Amino acid sequence: MSTKLRKRSGGQVLAEQLRIHGVERAFCVPGESYLALLDALYDVPEIGLITCRQEGGAAMMADAYGKLTGKPGVCLVTRGPGATNASAGVHIAFQDSTPLLLLVGQVARRMTDREAFQEIDYRRMYGQMAKWVAQIEDPARIPEYISRAFYTATSGRPGPVVLALPEDMLTEVVEVSDAEPYRRVHIHPGAGEMATLHKELAESKRPLLILGGSSWTPEACTDIKLFAEANHLPVIAAFRYQYLFDNTHGNYIGDLGLATNPALTERVKQADLLLVVGARLGEMTTSGYTLIDIPTPKQKLIHVYPGVEELGRVYQPTVAINASMPAVAAAARALAPIDSPEWKGSVKAARDDYLRHISVINGSGDVQLDEVLAWLSGHLPAESTVTNGAGNYTAWVHRFFQYRTFGSQLAPTAGSMGYGTPAAIVAKSLYPDRPVVCFAGDGCFLMTGQELATAVQYELNIIIVVVNNGMYGTIRMHQEHDYPGRVIATDLRNPDFVALAKAYGAYGERVERTGEFPAAFERAVNAKRPALLELMVDAEAITPNRTLTAIRNRAN
Repeated sequence: MSTKLRKRSGGQVLAEQLRIHGVERAFCVPGESYLALLDALYDVPEIGLITCRQEGGAAMMADAYGKLTGKPGVCLVTRGPGATNASAGVHIAFQDSTPLLLLVGQVARRMTDREAFQEIDYRRMYGQMAKWVAQIEDPARIPEYISRAFYTATSGRPGPVVLALPEDMLTEVVEVSDAEPYRRVHIHPGAGEMATLHKELAESKRPLLILGGSSWTPEACTDIKLFAEANHLPVIAAFRYQYLFDNTHGNYIGDLGLATNPALTERVKQADLLLVVGARLGEMTTSGYTLIDIPTPKQKLIHVYPGVEELGRVYQPTVAINASMPAVAAAARALAPIDSPEWKGSVKAARDDYLRHISVINGSGDVQLDEVLAWLSGHLPAESTVTNGAGNYTAWVHRFFQYRTFGSQLAPTAGSMGYGTPAAIVAKSLYPDRPVVCFAGDGCFLMTGQELATAVQYELNIIIVVVNNGMYGTIRMHQEHDYPGRVIATDLRNPDFVALAKAYGAYGERVERTGEFPAAFERAVNAKRPALLELMVDAEAITPNRTLTAIRNRAN
C-alpha cells in the first residue's frame, strides 16, 4: 500500500481505487444512494461510464466485459430495486465463472436494520450467487476491500463480488493511502502432473479433448490449438464455448449442449479418455449429467480446472490438475507429441460427422434460419462477434454458425434470456471496427430490448436479428412434449419490432423470406447506426429437426 496519506471522501477514495486497479469503463444506472461515488467519477475521466436503461442490462454488460477482457466487469447500481434487477447479471457471472464487481448503493449506516427505504441485506440476498459479498462500513478500509474484491473475482474459479456502499460512508471524509494494483494469480501445473497427463494420453486409443470455461486468453487458445494439432486430437467445445477453438479447423468435431450431434454424443460415450480443460462439466455440457457416469466415469477423466473446489465435485477424475488455462495450455504445448495413426483416422471421421451436421437442412417456413446462419458464417470476418441470449432459436446459432477466433461468441451458459443485446453493446464498445451481430428471440429481445437506446446513445452500431415466432418457443416445445395440445401462457402478441427500432433511432427492416436476408443485412450495415432485422419465422420450426406438430403427435 502507498504510504502517502490523502484526505478524501469515501466516494473519492473508491473512484481512485477503481482507476488504480485498471478499470477503463463501468456500466451503471444512476441512483441517489451512490451520488457521492458518481460525483467522484466525474474527476476520473480515465473510467468511461456507460449509462444503461435497466440494471439487469448493466450487469449483463459487466459480465460480457469480463468474458472479453478477463478483467472484472464493473457495474454500479442503486439499492433495493436496482440491486434486485442486477441480480440477473450476477447469476450469469456466477454460473459462467466471469470476473465481475457489483457496487450497490446502500442506506445510511444509522438506518441499518430498520427496513429503511429500499433497504436489503445484500450479504444474505447475494450470498449464494457471488464469491464474496460484503458491506464497507469504514471508508478507511475501502482500499483493502476493493483490492480483495479484484483478487477474489479473478483468482481460482473467477466469479462475481458484491460490495454494498452505505451512502453516508461515501460522503465521510477520511485520511487513507491507496492500494497497489492487483495482480492476476495464475496456478501452474506441476511437472509430475503433466507427465502423468502425457502418459495417460499415450496409452489411450480413443481420446477426446473438451475445452470450456473462462480464464482463457488468445495466447492460451493458440497454445492449445498447437497441442491438439501436434497430437492429432479431436477437439470438442463445451456448451457455449465454441470460440475457444476455430470451428473451421480440421481437428474441431463439434460442441456439447443444445441439440448435440448424436454422432458426437456416441463418440463421447465410446471414448476411453476425456481430457477436459477448463470446463466444469455442468448439466448442459453433459446432457443432464447422463453423458458421463457419476461419480466414476467409465472413461478415464483428466480434469484440468482453475478452482480446486470443482475437481471431484461431481465426477471423480483419474487425474485432477488444478491450473490456470494459460499455464496449462503452455505446458501442454511443450509436451513431446504422441504419434498415433489411429487418432488421425478418428479425427477425420469425426470431422466429417460434424460437417454433415452443420449442412443446411431446410425446415418449415419461408425463412430458413440454417441458411441465414450459414450465409453469415461465410460472409462475416473471422473476428466478428455473435451474441445471443436463451431460447430454441439458439440451437440454429450454435449449430450453423462457425466461430473462429477468441471473443467471437458471447452467450450465457446460465441460459439467461435477454443477454444478447447488452453483450453486443459491450463487444462493439471494445472493438468498434469489428462487426457485432446479436441474435434474440422475440421473447428474449423484450427482456432487455430497451438497451437498444444505449446503443443509439453511444453510437455503437450493432445489428440485432430478432427471430420472431410469436411465442416463448422453448416452453411451448416442452408443453407439446409433456402436455400435448394444452397450450397456455406461451403465446406472445408482439409489438412492431421494425417500428420500435425506428422509434429508438435505429435502422429497422422486416425479412419474410430467406432470399431477402443478405440484401437486408447489407442495408443494415450501410445504415451506419444500430440496426434491427426482424425475421418472421414459422412457429412450426421449433428445432432444426422437428416441428411442433411432430412433437405433439409423437407425445400423443
